Amino acid sequence: MSAPSSLSTDAIIAALKGAGEATRYRILALLSDGELTVKDLTAILGQSQPRISRHLKLLAEANLIERYPEGAWVYYRIAESGAERRLVRDLVALADPSDPALVRDREWLAAVKREHAAQASRYFAANAADWDTTRSLHVPDAAVEAEMLKIIGGRPVDSLLDIGTGTGRLLELFAPLYRRGVGIDASTAMLAVARANLDKAGIAHAQIRHSDIMKLPMARDSFDVVTIHQVLHYLDDPAQALAEAARVLRPNGRLLVVDFAPHGLEFLREQHAHRRLGFSHETMRGWVEQAGLVLEQVIDLGAKSETEQLTVTLWLARDPRFVVAKASLGLETA
Repeated sequence: MSAPSSLSTDAIIAALKGAGEATRYRILALLSDGELTVKDLTAILGQSQPRISRHLKLLAEANLIERYPEGAWVYYRIAESGAERRLVRDLVALADPSDPALVRDREWLAAVKREHAAQASRYFAANAADWDTTRSLHVPDAAVEAEMLKIIGGRPVDSLLDIGTGTGRLLELFAPLYRRGVGIDASTAMLAVARANLDKAGIAHAQIRHSDIMKLPMARDSFDVVTIHQVLHYLDDPAQALAEAARVLRPNGRLLVVDFAPHGLEFLREQHAHRRLGFSHETMRGWVEQAGLVLEQVIDLGAKSETEQLTVTLWLARDPRFVVAKASLGLETA
């Protein structure tokens, strides 16, 4: 369901009252550049945590912002609703960019983001061995990403969900294609890395969420494309994850799964938390069909040297409801 494009008079007045205070207006200006925590806003605005929390509560009650709990933290972002979001954008755009308070806020925001990036870099450096060990065993990431771009194609989509987003790489890769991107992950540490990477890449139309892969906090029929990249082998129940991904796909939506073909590298299970040692075409087809999808395409990227021991497979599935609906009406489905 699309977001409302207009507001009632009462809603407009409530929104203007919510925004009609200096600190709350500055908060809206800051959140227009991306999501922040209470801690971030406290550092930027130089006000106490209780006071900032009170302002955020009022803005949320006016439906101008939304809150997303993530472990012990809560992230705040401009409302997703089309009408409220447009109102905030318009109000912020009216401000003189040289206003001293807003200039200072932007400077402190830049400082906070630099610290986020530094923290993410330290974490990534401490854990880089896990990624490097696995990457050295299969075809280069660039080759895999090129095939992913090819299989998805260049047609723009409204919304994309990346399940198990990790460093947020797929949100970067597909950024030119989607209007709204969402990445979810169960690791708050990895989400910090993803946020820093998206900030560095200047991608403002994607957001990061903390969530259980098996219980996505999204409504049915929410996304045109769902991606699951090198995630299923960490799970006890990959079939359930695929079923949950299928649930949030829109009619005619596509699911792209990228993972390893069956292999015998037991050390990946023992040392790197892999629960499954790859997936066969038959296994994946069965899970996809069980989830109500149709498997359309399979691509194997095999080893090309003695050091590459893993085959990376891409599976593209589609929600068939759009095709079925057209057929029932006697319309062309090609």
